[in-house]
Amino acid sequence: MTKQVRAARTRQALIRSAAIVFEQHGYGQARLALISSGAGVSTGALHFHFENKAAVGQAVVAEASHALREVSGSIRRRTDTALQALVDTSHALVDLLGRDPVTRAGFRLSYDGDRGGEPGLPEQWRGCVGELLDEAAAGGTLAEGVSRTDATAATVAATTGFEVLGRYDPKWLSTRTLTGFWLLLLPRLADPETLPLLDPSGTAAATEAVAAGRAERESYGVGTAAPI
Repeated sequence: MTKQVRAARTRQALIRSAAIVFEQHGYGQARLALISSGAGVSTGALHFHFENKAAVGQAVVAEASHALREVSGSIRRRTDTALQALVDTSHALVDLLGRDPVTRAGFRLSYDGDRGGEPGLPEQWRGCVGELLDEAAAGGTLAEGVSRTDATAATVAATTGFEVLGRYDPKWLSTRTLTGFWLLLLPRLADPETLPLLDPSGTAAATEAVAAGRAERESYGVGTAAPI
């Protein structure tokens, strides 16, 4: 194993460990010693990659942002309509929030007053939703009279709300819950010809995109890093 590969694996392990520590203790109470210990490395190895806790937090958000960007792009390439891509991407996001501590921490850090950071990940999600609704409108699959601004706000509010509620009850981050939301909203969003073609429970594109992203992260050996 080359030094570059070991360093990449260590960095990924530190990001994942940091996400778990931030989730368990909050950003303000998180200690670098806990993060390095969770990754199985020394604090010296941590400081080789990150100057301070703020830099670690930024890396967690950046990693979560990358995962969302990769999943949304993969789904759009696999789906025929923008509205189905929106449904599938929301299912993929909820799956990531339920399974991936880095994605959960990325969202939570965006709202953490102790960190004092900007709400980057929720704004990225808002942009993704807005772009897909714009594409649906341009393609003629959005119902007449639908406000894209209101539809974006409703979708983002519901999905990010599920994340908050899911911290206390995992049922909120379930396929059933999100499918119920889309069963309610899609008849208002989609034009009559498009609606029967949409699957509110998501298509295989969502699960395939999440699986591909997981395989990519595992290829880095996340959680099995050796000290540099």
